[in-house]
Amino acid sequence: MTNRLRVAIVGGGPGGLMLARLLQRRGGDVTVFERDAHAGERPQGGSLDLHAETGQRAMRLAGLEAAFQAAARPEDQGDRIYDEHGTLLFDRDGANDDRPEIDRTALRQILLDALNPGTVRWGSRIGKITPLSSSEVDVNNNGATERFDAVVGADGAWSRVRPLLTGTAPRYEGVTMVEFGYGAVTHLHVDALVGGGKMFAVGDNRVLIAQRNGHGHIRGYAGLRMPEAAARPWMATAPDGVCAMLREAFAAWAPSLTALIDVKAFIAVRPLYALPIGHGWTSRAGLTLLGDAAHLMSPFSGEGVNLALADAVDLADALASDHGWGAVEDYEAAMLARAAIAAEGASAGLNSVLSPHGVDAVLDHYRERVAARSYPTTPENT
Repeated sequence: MTNRLRVAIVGGGPGGLMLARLLQRRGGDVTVFERDAHAGERPQGGSLDLHAETGQRAMRLAGLEAAFQAAARPEDQGDRIYDEHGTLLFDRDGANDDRPEIDRTALRQILLDALNPGTVRWGSRIGKITPLSSSEVDVNNNGATERFDAVVGADGAWSRVRPLLTGTAPRYEGVTMVEFGYGAVTHLHVDALVGGGKMFAVGDNRVLIAQRNGHGHIRGYAGLRMPEAAARPWMATAPDGVCAMLREAFAAWAPSLTALIDVKAFIAVRPLYALPIGHGWTSRAGLTLLGDAAHLMSPFSGEGVNLALADAVDLADALASDHGWGAVEDYEAAMLARAAIAAEGASAGLNSVLSPHGVDAVLDHYRERVAARSYPTTPENT
C-alpha cells in the first residue's frame, strides 16, 4: 500500500477523524462520510479522559498535542463515592493525575479543524457498500457511487460496514441508563455533590453518576438493571414518565441523591449494548473497522475513545505501509486482542457498579487503585 490509497472512512467520530488526520499527514487521499448535516447538528456527549499511552499519544502523533492541552481540564479528575443513604465514603482530588478530561465536542472540533477542507462529506446517507473482485470497494452515498481502495467502518455501535465482515451484532448488557444534563449554576445541589470531577452513588443494582464537563455543564446518569424487553418502552415514554419510574426505582435512596432525577434535565434513555468479548472476523481485503464498530463495550472502563484513537494510529501505519493488506490483517489481530482485554475490564466494571452487593466492591476497587497509584478511569458517556 502507499499514501496514494483512496480511503473512505464511514463515520466522523474521534476515531474516524483521527485516522483521516494521520493519513493526510502522509499525503493520503481520504474522504470521511458523516451522516450529520454539520458539526453542531447534535450533542456529541460528555467528558472523556485521554490516557497517556493511547489517546494522548495519538494526539501527539497527529501534531495536536498543544490543541488538546489547551482544551483539556486536568482539574476535573477527582472522584467521589456515596452510598444510597447519601453518605460520602470516598473523596479524592485527582488534579495531578495524568488523564485530563476533555469534552467530546471539543475533541471532535480539534480533529475537524486539522483536516483538509472538504474532507468530511456532511449529510451523507450511505446506501450499499459493494466489495469488488479487484479488492476495491464501491460506496453509494446519497444515490451516487464512488470507488475506493479501502473502506473503514468508524461508524459506531450499529455500523453499516461491520455486517460485511461478520454477522456478530451488539448484545444488550442488562443495564439501562437515563441521561441528564445540568448547569452548575442552575443545579447547585448537583454541583455540590460532584466536587472536582465525578461522583458515583452505588446501591443494590442501581447507580447515580454525575460528572463535571466544560463550560459549567454537568452530565448525569441514573442506571439500573432491567430486561431488554422492559427497557424498550422506556425509550418511547415521555420524560416525566421516565422520571416517575426512576423515582420509584430509587424510592429508598436519600433525597439528596434522588434530586438528580430532574425532568427538566432529562436528555435520553440509553440501554447499554456490547459486542461479545473476544469476537473477531476473517479479514477481507478493502474492508476494516476501528473503534466501537470493531469492539463496542460498556462505558465502565473509560477505554472506548482511547481505543478508537489507538486503533487509528495503528491502522494509519498499516494503510500507509508497503506490505499490502497483510499489514491491515496484522492491525486487526493486534487491535482485537487489545480490545478483548479492555472489554473484560469494562464488563467487570459494569458488574461491580451494578450488583446486588451495593457500594462495597466499588469502594474497595477505588481504595486499591489509589494505594497502587493506578487511578480508576472515567466511565465514558453512553
